[in-house]
Parts: sequence; C-alpha cells; structure tokens
Amino acid sequence: MWKNRNVWIILIGEFIAGVGLWTGIIGNLEFMQAKVPSDFLKSLILATGLLAGILVGPLAGRMTDQYSKKTIMIYSGIARMFSVIFMFLALYTGSVWWMVVFMIGIQLSAAFYFPALQSAIPLIVQENQLLQLNGVHMNVSTISRVLGTALAGAMLVVMPLSMLYVASFVAYGILLVFTFFLKMEEPELSNSALNTNGSSGFKDVLPVIKGMPVVLMTLIMALVPLLFLSGFNLMVINISEIHDDSSIKGLIYTAEGIAFMLGTFVIKRLNDKWSPFTIIFVFSTVIGLGQISLYFVENKALAILSFAIVGFAVGCFYPTVSTLFQTKVPKSFHGRFFSFRNMLDRIMFQVVLLGTGFLLDVVGLQIMVLIFGAISLLTTGIFYSKHKQQPVELEVETVTVTK
Repeated sequence: MWKNRNVWIILIGEFIAGVGLWTGIIGNLEFMQAKVPSDFLKSLILATGLLAGILVGPLAGRMTDQYSKKTIMIYSGIARMFSVIFMFLALYTGSVWWMVVFMIGIQLSAAFYFPALQSAIPLIVQENQLLQLNGVHMNVSTISRVLGTALAGAMLVVMPLSMLYVASFVAYGILLVFTFFLKMEEPELSNSALNTNGSSGFKDVLPVIKGMPVVLMTLIMALVPLLFLSGFNLMVINISEIHDDSSIKGLIYTAEGIAFMLGTFVIKRLNDKWSPFTIIFVFSTVIGLGQISLYFVENKALAILSFAIVGFAVGCFYPTVSTLFQTKVPKSFHGRFFSFRNMLDRIMFQVVLLGTGFLLDVVGLQIMVLIFGAISLLTTGIFYSKHKQQPVELEVETVTVTK
C-alpha cells in the first residue's frame, strides 16, 4: 500500500487541507464569539451551511456515480477556494451574513467532495487494505486537526484573524494541485443505468440499503457518535467560558485528537479478534458513557479526560464503519450511497447542533450531556437486543435491484 502514489497523494493532500480547514474553523469560532452572544444563534449559523449541503445531496450522489470522481473532487476544490473570499468580506465588513454565505459555499463543496473521496478510496487500494487506509486517513485528518488548531491559536496571538483564512486559502489550493496528480481506473457506468429510476439518485440506492441488513443497521448506528460530535465546537466554547480559560480549547482538541489516533491504531488489532458489530456496539456504548462523564465538567482534568475517552472510541468506531460500507455496498452505487449517508449525517448533525445550542441556553451543559448520553446508550441497547434476536450476516456481498 505504501508504494502506491495515489495513497500518498490523498494522505498528504488531506493533511495540508486539514490544517487549513481547522485554522478556518478556529477563526469561525473566534468571529462568532465576538459577534454572536447566544449559543442557539451560533448553532443556527453553523446549521445554515449544513442545510445547503443536504439539499444538493441527491445531485451530488448521481454526479459522483455518473462522472469521474477525480473531476468532482477538482471542481469541489475550486468551489472551496472561492468560498473563502466571502469570509474575507465578512471580516472586512464585520457582517455575520457574509460568514453565512462562506459556510454555505464550504458545505456545498463538501457535499460533492466527500462522497467522491469515499468512492475513490476503494479504487486505489485492494479490499484487504481498506481498513488500514481508512484508519491512516482518519489519523492524518486528526493530526492535521491538532496541528491546525494549535497553529491557529498561535497565529491569533501575533496576527490578525484574517491570516487564518489566508492559511486556509493556501492549504485548499495545495489540495487542489495534489488532486490533479491522482491516477485511478474508474468503472464506466452508462447514463441509462443511472436514469432507470428517474431523476432521483436516492431512489436507486434505497433498495440496496433495504436489501442489506448489515448496511442498514450500520447506517443507523453510525449516527450515534454525531450526538457528541455535532455540538463539539459549541461545547468547547461553553467549557472555555465555564473555566474562563481560552487555552482549554486547545487542550481539549489535542487530547481528543491524540486519543482518536490511538483508537485508529488499536482497531487494526481488535479487528482480528472482534466482529465489526462487536466493535460498533462496544464503542458506541463508550461514547455514551463519555458524554455522561462530562457532567463533571467543572473539574478541568475530568472534562479533558471525557473528550479523550470519546475520541478513542470514535477512532475505533469510524474506520470500522467506513470499511464495512466500502466493502458491502456495490461499487456502482458508491457515489449515491455515500452521498445519501452524507445527507443523513448532515440532517442529524443539524438537528443535534440546533438542539445543543438550545439546551445550552436553557438547561446548561451538564444536563444536556446527561440527555444526549442517555439517548446514545438507549439507541445502542435497542439495536444490540435486535441484533441478538436476529443476527445480521456480514457475508452478504451483492443485492439484486428490481428495475
């Protein structure tokens, strides 16, 4: 795998773009903290971009299956760079509305880019290398997040906020250049095959999901970590305000990031001993318990430890889920499936994000984490009991779709 140039292109590009992405995210949080007093209003602003991504999800899925993945990634990269210009306008005018436009542009480009990337990964490595590559890819993403947030914090001390977005713009440009060097053989799919069910891309993929219980159950269980991750940034801001310490943001991001990377290393060994569903159920339980442990957020050390626990669990959870999807869903449906999954994630992310902002304003962080933790554990318990009653076979490889 390490002799594959495409692997290095994707990993190096992901690292550079990740640093730029997270410097931009820290810039967004800093801008909102100065301009928007309410947590609920912050969540509404963050959710606006997600809604735009949801609306183009079906189109993104069809285009990813119909056209070159590389081409989709290139045009998405260009759109991402163009979006940063709106954030410069927001800084120049002090207007939150320009920031909203910026976030819409970023999320629209992501709605096309990530299904294309997830569809491309199985095309550049062998199936038995997918778990390793998914883990390494997520590790690189996490390292870039840790370095990006640390770099942003250091830059804010000595530079104006606008320099964070200059760094993001440059990083996105480098990712775009790297994308041009990708070389992969993509299966051809005729337009008639894509148009058998009309104009909706998701009508084609729903029978596949319903016909594969392993995919359906995993798709629903994959929503559990979003109860924590969706409100991550708002919780970090809130914890910073509770302790009146801006430096705790960096400590939380670093602890969670390092624990996530440790999880992606451990999961390779666990995969040899445990079934994918055992991994999914165990670590979704750990995620729920980690959320509940944030009830003791007033203790700084315990708050950081709680984020580390969840980070480790997510690091084990997501490579397993991604590999299962990439191997069990037919490749001809990858674009539409990953776009559909992306849409579900965005809807869930948006609902939880708005709920997080609302609950932080109404009941506070400690009661909120108890509610979300209980939902996570209840969901895991329900699906675990159903799995015990009717075990899902992982050997299912193909599905016949009636046209």
